[in-house]
Amino acid sequence: MTTVFHYVRHASHGHLGHILTGRLYGIGITVQGRMEADILAGEMAAHPIEAIFTSPRLRARQTAAHLSEATGAAVAINRNLDEIDFGGWQGHTFADLEREPAWREWNCNRDTAATPAGATMAEVADRQMELLERLRTRYSGKTICLVSHGDVIKAVICRLRGLPFQAVHDFELAPASITTIAFEAHGASVAVPRKRALPILQEAVG
Repeated sequence: MTTVFHYVRHASHGHLGHILTGRLYGIGITVQGRMEADILAGEMAAHPIEAIFTSPRLRARQTAAHLSEATGAAVAINRNLDEIDFGGWQGHTFADLEREPAWREWNCNRDTAATPAGATMAEVADRQMELLERLRTRYSGKTICLVSHGDVIKAVICRLRGLPFQAVHDFELAPASITTIAFEAHGASVAVPRKRALPILQEAVG
């Protein structure tokens, strides 16, 4: 009996690509993000989703709401899916962080480095595996959607594929992408999302 988890990275938000958002409150998806979430929801509507669990961050909850509307599955917040706790780094631009030796260490040595809040990639992977084991028991043979964050999902991929956490830099998870994990009797398979064309909205700046 196969139990399937669709890990979804939240849709685009206003900080994407230039500010480390982390666990900042009130950062929601943009108009572009809503377009991405709508396309994603249309894809997920073809699957028999039993339940949706989401990170408590607003951008994730908004993405999950689109999925719920399309699939009819109820949404519940689960803190295991929360973003990495980046502590004092969050809210800073990536350009500013590049001047921080500890930030550079984090990106060069993901297997040993920690954030200012003490978070490690191993800790992130551990909390995901704990959640997956619990949900596998509860929803055996079902399909579940988990809405989370890029590096959180990458930590799961590395753990299940037996890769060092430094391999997070070897693949990219676009906003509103789906990573599928299927648990069967012989073990787990991981399907990293293929690139798909998403419409790019040119937002006016006034």
